[in-house]
Amino acid sequence: MNAREIALLTLQETEKNGTKSEQSLHRLLHKYKPGKNDTSLATELVNGTLRFRLRLDFAISRCYHHDFKKAAPVLRNILRLGTYQLLFLDKIPGWAAVDECVKLARKYKGRHIAGIVNGVLRKIASEPTSLETILEKKPLPERLSIEHSHPEWLVRRWLEFYGEEKTRTILACNNKSPLTALRINTLKTSFATMSAALKDASVTYNTAVPGQFILTKDFNACEPFIHLGLFTVQNPTQALPCLLLNPLPGDTILDMCAAPGGKATFMAELMQNKGSIVAVDRYPNKCKKIMERADALGITIIQTVAEDARTIRPEKPPTAILLDAPCTGTGVLGRKAELRWRTSPQKLEELTAFQVELLDHAAELLQPGGVLVYSTCSVEPEENALQINRFLERHPDFSREAPPSSLPLATSSAVTSEPGASLTLPGEREGFDGGFAQRLRKNR
Repeated sequence: MNAREIALLTLQETEKNGTKSEQSLHRLLHKYKPGKNDTSLATELVNGTLRFRLRLDFAISRCYHHDFKKAAPVLRNILRLGTYQLLFLDKIPGWAAVDECVKLARKYKGRHIAGIVNGVLRKIASEPTSLETILEKKPLPERLSIEHSHPEWLVRRWLEFYGEEKTRTILACNNKSPLTALRINTLKTSFATMSAALKDASVTYNTAVPGQFILTKDFNACEPFIHLGLFTVQNPTQALPCLLLNPLPGDTILDMCAAPGGKATFMAELMQNKGSIVAVDRYPNKCKKIMERADALGITIIQTVAEDARTIRPEKPPTAILLDAPCTGTGVLGRKAELRWRTSPQKLEELTAFQVELLDHAAELLQPGGVLVYSTCSVEPEENALQINRFLERHPDFSREAPPSSLPLATSSAVTSEPGASLTLPGEREGFDGGFAQRLRKNR
């Protein structure tokens, strides 16, 4: 099975079953074991087609003689795959992109549909008018939505909250391949040792945040280090809530929404593997994976609990709580290609209500004098600063608290005007995802 067919099956499975594209693609690659080139091409086709779906659909609709939204899913995805190759992959000859997609259409839908695919893709390939020329007369939100392939309701929000310049930066960043960052496991090694090891492996990187390497290429060369538990894959934005919490050796920490465990293990490393961390997730299989990750890193202070975080009652009241809340994920749309098509205003409303429940329960559990850090991988104000404002109105015994002095200077640009708060937007700093965090103190 070649790259294009694997990509098609991945898109079909992702759309039909609501699975994560990364998981579907990994399973199919493992099943069919294509060569290195086909693996790379299949990955590019899946991620690119999902990222630019709206832009591709706009181009196809101009050449498709029926309502494209009503076309069979397999036909839509074949045309998207072909159009992505024609518009974005210069190294693939146009005739080859068309021919391979016609073969897929013939295999999955028959000769008649193959003829439609052939006609539509050939027309797109010969279309002389650029997308920019077509879109230039449309209103700004619609133009940016189609050009950068994001839902228009999201574009309108970002224009309102962040202005045109920052919105364009976010949109452009979300359509680039994200960089990988590695966190050093200080329980097993040191910055100097791993810096030398990466150089010996010819891995290029920068170190915008102490203890982390943001890779610019050669990620595969780092896999042995990850397997040995010397590194953990974690974006600097995702590490920031742990640094804001500043857990100390001997602390009793509750990680309320812990899966997949990156923050729990980082806190354990900051605590020098001394103290206690209760990591909560409602699914036992995810709890198991957290423990497997902890074991690989040599961490022994993490205990997992498979329970709803809204009802958890730890045996010992925590001295600090990390609440990395479920959210829309609009800060990581570049890393999760299909997520932009799965979120909605209704989903945003549901998640903000869920976050309220989690925050109120965290406030009840925390010891007087304890620290609560709330974080998301969202850039939506309702899930972030506005959520904190409402929380403080309900809980006057809590207050914002300035970040600890141990917070690395490299993260200072992410700190907002509110004490102890940070907000990063995609594209603001190379290698940083979007996300929010707030440090709070329970005063009584």
